[in-house]
Amino acid sequence: MRTREIIGKRVFPYAASIGLVLVTTLLGELVKGRLEPTNLAMLYLLAVVIAAVRWGKGPAVATAILSVLAFDFFLIPPTLAFRVADVQYVFTFAGLLAAGLVIGTLTSRMREQTVQSRRREAQAAALYRLSADLADAVGFEAVLQAIRKNVGEIINCRAAIYLPAGGVLELRSGDPGFPANEREKGIARWAFENARAAGGGSDEETRRKTRYLPLKTPQGVMGVLGICFRKGLDGLTADEEGLVNALVNQAATAIQRANLAEQSRHVELMRQTEKLQTALLSSISHDLRTPLVSITGTLTTLQENSPGLDDATRKELLENASAEADRLNRIVGNLLDLTRMEAGTLRIAKRPCDLRDVLGASLEQLRERIGDRPVRIAIPRDFPEIPMDFSFMMKTFYNLLDNAVKYSPQDSSIDIGARVHRNLAEIEIRDRGMGIPESDLGRIFEKFYRAEMPQRVTGTGLGLSICKGIIEAHGGRIVARNNADSGATFIVTLPLQEKQGLS
Repeated sequence: MRTREIIGKRVFPYAASIGLVLVTTLLGELVKGRLEPTNLAMLYLLAVVIAAVRWGKGPAVATAILSVLAFDFFLIPPTLAFRVADVQYVFTFAGLLAAGLVIGTLTSRMREQTVQSRRREAQAAALYRLSADLADAVGFEAVLQAIRKNVGEIINCRAAIYLPAGGVLELRSGDPGFPANEREKGIARWAFENARAAGGGSDEETRRKTRYLPLKTPQGVMGVLGICFRKGLDGLTADEEGLVNALVNQAATAIQRANLAEQSRHVELMRQTEKLQTALLSSISHDLRTPLVSITGTLTTLQENSPGLDDATRKELLENASAEADRLNRIVGNLLDLTRMEAGTLRIAKRPCDLRDVLGASLEQLRERIGDRPVRIAIPRDFPEIPMDFSFMMKTFYNLLDNAVKYSPQDSSIDIGARVHRNLAEIEIRDRGMGIPESDLGRIFEKFYRAEMPQRVTGTGLGLSICKGIIEAHGGRIVARNNADSGATFIVTLPLQEKQGLS
């Protein structure tokens, strides 16, 4: 197959040049009675130009030489002999040969420049396409897939990428059908360790169809690109060599950049984890200790002074301890919910629920804290049921209402409203407090973040973050905004129909 291709590429242009000279000679035979023989030389010059444009310098030179011989043998008297009756024809032959050689050389050079220009254009387009795919790739695996896809399409092969992991070179990403046995892995490992190409087309094993190219950067070898030629291909041409080298360099740079991005994300994750742990420890040390101290103090008082306490004082102490225990239970519950959300194990069991029932249960738990504060609820009678997890949404509204109680005056009202908009339920909780500083509006749903407020209000900074997580697990969203007059409004949006893929 390969020999046949070589014969076709190398022999055919010269055979075509011979045919072109024969056709030109036949044409000259037809018109030689009407034209001077010297004018017939122009036909052969045209043949030389055609050969140079079509097949290059070699066939053009051959056409020029054959044209002189054919012109002398067939068209110049005496015909059918390599002799001339007039010496001036010798100069004609010399001029024809010289002009043919010059024209053929110049034309073939232009042809080669055109071919090289097109080749460079194709290579630039291929590299640009790879760059565009790498720029659009999100994540390390997407980068590897973009490299395999482009290399496979550009040089018609199957591709695979080997990367080091734990000190061992492993096949990280490969096309279906790529050979990945132990022998092939050993060749890839050799290419990685020696930073040299191995396999088909290299000094080591020239007859194999696979080739392994180290992905080298100034910082070292990032991995190995494996190439497996498809049926009928057993090597790279010189043009493909340059293109593959450019692709390998770009792939190595992309993998290095993806590695650095992964490391950066890992460092950022570690930093955020450390920050979370620090905030968690700080919260535990303060917000958990406060109710524990109160409960411990109450129990100590009851234990040491129980005979001397009247019933009213004893009841007050027990109620205080019970309230602090409830507060401690809520803090621990919030921490557990946060842990489940961080681990992705929060399970939402949705069923149609009446919004009034959920709000009523939340308000009942807050009854003592609300006291005589007016709470106005405006929900239409025909408001539809909402698919949600009753207990989790009760906790969400509890946190939102508790937040409104904390940050608004004792005698101000809390307004709760609901409406249907485009198959969504929109619930608003509005307070009449001091509102949220504009600089904090975009961060109040972050874990452990608490807005800077004049009032000294205790809390862990987890409530709103947990609200956001629960609402998003329901397929909804929550936003906060300041009112035009005073206070802030939290808007919860929930879908009225359960979406596919949500649990």
